[in-house]
Amino acid sequence: MKTLKKSLIALAAAGLFSSVAQAEAVTVYGKLNVTLQASEEAGESTSEVKSNASRLGVKGDLDLGNNLQAIYTIEYEVKTDSGEFKARNQFVGLKGGFGQVTVGRQDTMLKISQGKVDLFNDLEGDIKNLLKGENRMGQTAAYLSPKIADVATLGLTYVAKADNGDTLEDGVSAAAMFGDKNLKKSAFYAALAMDSKVKGYDAIRATGHVKLGDAKLGALVQKQTKIASDTEQMAYLVSGSYSITKAVALKTQYQLTTEDNKDDKKSLSVGADYKLGSATKAFAFYTMGDRTHEVDTVDVSFEDKWFGLGLEHKF
Repeated sequence: MKTLKKSLIALAAAGLFSSVAQAEAVTVYGKLNVTLQASEEAGESTSEVKSNASRLGVKGDLDLGNNLQAIYTIEYEVKTDSGEFKARNQFVGLKGGFGQVTVGRQDTMLKISQGKVDLFNDLEGDIKNLLKGENRMGQTAAYLSPKIADVATLGLTYVAKADNGDTLEDGVSAAAMFGDKNLKKSAFYAALAMDSKVKGYDAIRATGHVKLGDAKLGALVQKQTKIASDTEQMAYLVSGSYSITKAVALKTQYQLTTEDNKDDKKSLSVGADYKLGSATKAFAFYTMGDRTHEVDTVDVSFEDKWFGLGLEHKF
C-alpha cells in the first residue's frame, strides 16, 4: 500500500511538472570556475584553490499573450571554498515589442556595456580591480530597447537612493550598444555608456571590440569622477586574443589608471585557454598588478602577482 501511495504521488508530481514545463520555459543553468593559484600579495606568498564567480541560476519566461512575456532570473554566486552563496542578478520583468522592463537586483547598463572586452573577467585581472562602475545594484528598475535597425540597443538603469551607497541620491546608468558583444553575428561591438551618481561616482565609458580573422582586439576608455571630492581619474584597457587552433587561444590584457598627483596604477595579464568541449575549458593565467593594502592602518601600494591553473564548466 505504501509503495502504491508513493507511486501515485510521483505520478502526480510528474504530471504537475510536465504541465508547468509546457506552459512556462524554465532553464536551470550555471558555471563552475575553479583555479589552483600561487600568489604574492602585499609582499607575502600563498597558495589557494579559488572559486571565481562560480554560479547557479534559474531563468524563465511565460507567454502572457498579446506579444507579451513575463521574464525572471534568480542567480547566486557559489563559493566552492567556503560554501557560501551570494546574490547576483535577481529580477522580474516584462518583455514585448517595446523591449523589456525589469525590476530587482541587476547589473547597471555601464557594467553591461563592457561586452566581452575584459578577457580576464572574474579572475585577478578583472577590470573591476582598477576601474569604477562595475556595479550590480540591489534596488533597480531597467529598460532595454529592442534592436534598432538590427544593430543598436539602448538601455537605462534607475538606481534607488536607498541602495546607492553614501550618495543618498537616485542614480542613473545609460548605454548605447552596437553590434554583437559575442562577435558572432557581427565582427564588431561598440558601446558608449555613462553613470550619473551611481555608488558615489560619475563615469563615462567607451568600449570597442573587433574580430579580425582569428584575432580579437578590444579597447576601453573611461573617465570617472568621485563625487564627494570631485577628483577625476582616467582609465584605459587594451586586450587581444588569437586562436591558434579551434581549441587553443592565447590572450593578453593591459590596464592603466591615472590621476593627478598620484602614481599610475597598472595591470598586465597573459593567459591561454584550451577548449575541451563546447561547455568545458582548461586555462592558465599570470597577472601582475598594482593593488592597495592596509598596513598598520596606512594604505600602501604593492605590485601583486598571481599564477593560476583552472577548469571551467558551464551547464
